[in-house]
Amino acid sequence: MAAPPPLDGVRVLEVGNFMAGPFCTMQLADLGADVVKVENPRGGDNVRLTAPFLDGESSNFIRLNRNKRSLALDLKAPDGKSVFRRLAERADVVVENLRPGTMADLGLDYPRLRDLNPGLVYVAASGWGQTGPYSHLAGLDIMAQGMSGLMSITGEEGRDPVKVGVPMCDLVCALYGALAAVSALRARERDGCGQFIDVSLFEAGVSFAVWEAGRYFATAEVPRPLGSAHQSTAPYQAFRASDGHFTAGVPSPALWTAFLQVLGLPELEIDPRFATNADRHANRAELIPLLEAVTSTQTRRHWIDAFQAAGVPCGAIQTYDQVFNDPHLVEREYFWDGAHETLGQVRQLGSPMRLQETPPRRHSAGPRLGQHTDQVLSELGYSTAAIRDLRDRTVVG
Repeated sequence: MAAPPPLDGVRVLEVGNFMAGPFCTMQLADLGADVVKVENPRGGDNVRLTAPFLDGESSNFIRLNRNKRSLALDLKAPDGKSVFRRLAERADVVVENLRPGTMADLGLDYPRLRDLNPGLVYVAASGWGQTGPYSHLAGLDIMAQGMSGLMSITGEEGRDPVKVGVPMCDLVCALYGALAAVSALRARERDGCGQFIDVSLFEAGVSFAVWEAGRYFATAEVPRPLGSAHQSTAPYQAFRASDGHFTAGVPSPALWTAFLQVLGLPELEIDPRFATNADRHANRAELIPLLEAVTSTQTRRHWIDAFQAAGVPCGAIQTYDQVFNDPHLVEREYFWDGAHETLGQVRQLGSPMRLQETPPRRHSAGPRLGQHTDQVLSELGYSTAAIRDLRDRTVVG
């Protein structure tokens, strides 16, 4: 019998909307935590309203909120606050991504909950952080990508600004929140107390600037867009073939030699313009046209096969229909089917965390709004009559 997942027995409350909070708790749920997603009875998480829909259920929601239970609860109602406090007394972690001050306005912020449960770990994810001159502002992923510098280096120089194709600041803020929560639980084992965790989309975006900080703090040079090219290594980018593009990277002298041998350009190895990686990067404008004059004569498949045979890192640029049917991912059983109460089995993305002895859970698709309300309230000790009364007064749904 397989061992239980790593966070089995950990109880998490999520007051989440859209991406950062729910993606954070999805990681914890995958790792075995019992995540109770607290949603407004009148509509729930706004992701439930995003298309496409499967028999009225958002396809996005049921994937972003897998392995969770849904409690429909009005946190503005006094009885709703009482239910939440009872949940918080028993919880290990609370995760919320509301605008700073919202939970305080509800009387459910960390200082108040800590008085009920000193061991509580409280993760607050927001656009800009809980303090500072931006903290009161609304913040979405695209604002964080713009303010963090990401959009200033994404795309082609001289073209309109573009963001990273996925909501990168949202997603990485969520991952930082999950990592911080697990770290705080470990610290609680050692020190006996919980703590407050402040993570933001803005700082998550700035944290990516490893190469950019290295360049700016060393030279004061302001990084600029490089298209698909690397910040400090060349060649390392997408190359034009006769039928599209492929990627290749040459991060070492040995690979530079192998790369040129495949292309039939050994003379470039002794060209002083390209003698070192620094030279090649500085002279990319001269180097890349010489390389693409050759790569454009053959197909992507030709070059990928040739470079792979020579040990040069390379790859296709796949569309998502290809990704979701990729034979490597299929063989590794990355995709799985989660049970949904009305839709049956729903295809899910896998977790990239492959713990050999305590693997992530593959349990259920995202729940219907309020699907587990009665179950959660019963676990808190509410009687059937009390639950019916809360439901009649629309405190729960």
